[in-house]
Amino acid sequence: MLVVTRFRVAEDDGAAFRERAATALLALTRRPGCVSAHLGRAVDDPTLWTVTTIWASVGDYRRALSAYDVKVSAVPLLSLALDEPTAFEDVMVWTPTGGAVEGEVALAADARRVGLGEAGTPRAPHAFE
Repeated sequence: MLVVTRFRVAEDDGAAFRERAATALLALTRRPGCVSAHLGRAVDDPTLWTVTTIWASVGDYRRALSAYDVKVSAVPLLSLALDEPTAFEDVMVWTPTGGAVEGEVALAADARRVGLGEAGTPRAPHAFE
């Protein structure tokens, strides 16, 4: 699973952002299932930054976000991100040694019928297939 979080950071705040991001990435990389973590800045726009992490599974990522050290070190930074989707399933992965590999669909069976936060409500669909 790939998580790409983008940030707009004033050029004068770049050094401070880099330090905060390093602390956040350290907390995330200590969690089980974190495969890699990257801090990046756009080559053509020094105010656009990314924090990118790769996870073994969606569950590992979600559990990491609920860990105390991540809530203290990473979540405050992540809350400043651009408001856009950040988590992506692997549809195809290419490696130099393994070539291209198709990913398995990770969408929940009810992904298009039950919205975020609705699953525990009385009005959630209960049709089991």
